[in-house]
Amino acid sequence: MALDLTAPDAADKLTDFLEAEGLTPTCLVNNARDTNYLRVDGNGMPSLEGWSGEFRLDVVVPYQLSMTLATQDGGRLRSIVNIASMYGVVAANPSLYEDPQRDSPIHYGVIKAALIHLTKELAVRLASRGVRANSISYGGVEGRVNDAFKARYGELCPSGCMLNDEDILGPVEFLASAASSGVTGHNLVVDGGWTTW
Repeated sequence: MALDLTAPDAADKLTDFLEAEGLTPTCLVNNARDTNYLRVDGNGMPSLEGWSGEFRLDVVVPYQLSMTLATQDGGRLRSIVNIASMYGVVAANPSLYEDPQRDSPIHYGVIKAALIHLTKELAVRLASRGVRANSISYGGVEGRVNDAFKARYGELCPSGCMLNDEDILGPVEFLASAASSGVTGHNLVVDGGWTTW
């Protein structure tokens, strides 16, 4: 389904679609992105529109979708997985970037930290409905960077390397499944050890 998640009626359109298709999801993974919101000016400062757009898409939309599906009549939602980042846990290391102000926009990490806190709030507020909420803070994923960046990253990370595609799916599967039935309000850090030093 193609949907503008920032539209005021996005959650309603989604539930209408699910109902029409006879679908009752048991897990919601919030991972929408719009890299336009991460643009910065010549001094590395994001615009007000960048701040508000990133916050809306990465915090407000997950809240709206989570609450809509969790409170839906006849709904079967049991798990919410919010995709956060290691930069929601620690600040960006300037040594990793050629131009830290521009290459690592400040509002990205600030808003990922807000998403992690939203996860905790949802875990508390939805517990009585039998819905668990967790987040995953991934480290850097290779594939969109050059060899020089990967080398710098490896020097700054205990594992010596970035994550690959195979590292991504397992944590989501775990938090979506009954294997994690006792886990809620948790931020699962999957970063090769980046945040340990």
